[in-house]
Amino acid sequence: MNGTSGLISTLVEADRILVIGCPGSGKSTLAKRLSQALGLDYISMDRDFYWLPGWTKRPRDEIDSLIAKAVAKERWIMDGTGLSSFHLRLPRAETVIWLRLPRSACLYGAISRGLRYFGRNRPELPAGCPEHLSLGLLAYIWNFERDAAPLIEAALRDYRLLNSTVIIRSRKAARRFAVLAYGLKGVA
Repeated sequence: MNGTSGLISTLVEADRILVIGCPGSGKSTLAKRLSQALGLDYISMDRDFYWLPGWTKRPRDEIDSLIAKAVAKERWIMDGTGLSSFHLRLPRAETVIWLRLPRSACLYGAISRGLRYFGRNRPELPAGCPEHLSLGLLAYIWNFERDAAPLIEAALRDYRLLNSTVIIRSRKAARRFAVLAYGLKGVA
């Protein structure tokens, strides 16, 4: 997995980028910024695939069909970890950006987002899915490194994406990454 050393060539050359990480890490924020900077279509897994109004989850076969259709396109950036759909997304991804922030930063991100949008929709969710906080979400964040990170690492290894994965470990680094992307606009 590379850091920022291969950043310029990674960003300029990639047409299909996945932004993954723990809830509250800033995936949607970074993906939207990079979408604008790099001229890539922004896809939110939560909004575009998973959820219907009222926090009703789509049937699995419908989710997979929507994802397969989206990843078949030539240029996109997609935010969302969604381990159960890696088999559809990783074969098409050229670059993976993994926001691997500390647990405390992710908890802070999820709680502050929950308070900011409580009872209202945030932009990366479909209409009818007002923001809420749950103990289940907080527990998932708390255990993410233990439970999900090893599965992510294995999937990246299996799909031979370790060398085209950029790991970002702080919000400050994510902001610098987005600023660099804006500087690259038009370099390609």
